[in-house]
Amino acid sequence: MLKFLSILGLIVMIAGLVGLLKIGVLFSPQPVTIVLQVLALALLVWARITFGRRSFHAAANPTEGGLVTSGPYHYIRHPIYTAACLFCWASIITHLSLISVAFGLMVFLGSITRMLTEERLVQERYPQYLEYSKKTKRMLPGVF
Repeated sequence: MLKFLSILGLIVMIAGLVGLLKIGVLFSPQPVTIVLQVLALALLVWARITFGRRSFHAAANPTEGGLVTSGPYHYIRHPIYTAACLFCWASIITHLSLISVAFGLMVFLGSITRMLTEERLVQERYPQYLEYSKKTKRMLPGVF
């Protein structure tokens, strides 16, 4: 059931991103948006490099190689989902409308679904995840 929910979360995230792209608000010429999106991409790249050669799975399957707690994972547990949300919301703020917010919520809720299911699956495989999760927040250091 958790793997199904994680796939559903991914589909909702992708649908939100595609929706933002279709209505023309995923990218913006606004300097603030550009800066935030570049920061989001930098976080994503930093997280992928830190995560290493592990592959991406549609279902939130824990990967071999141990728990990653360095790089951006030292500060937040889900830097890739954080980067995706930051990228989207940076543009939504400069193109604020009900439809853009709705698509942004899809990305955020899909990310939350992925995070929660992934955390349960990772904790089953790596018992030390519980201790790690007590020291780090999901997306925003010190807050959430």
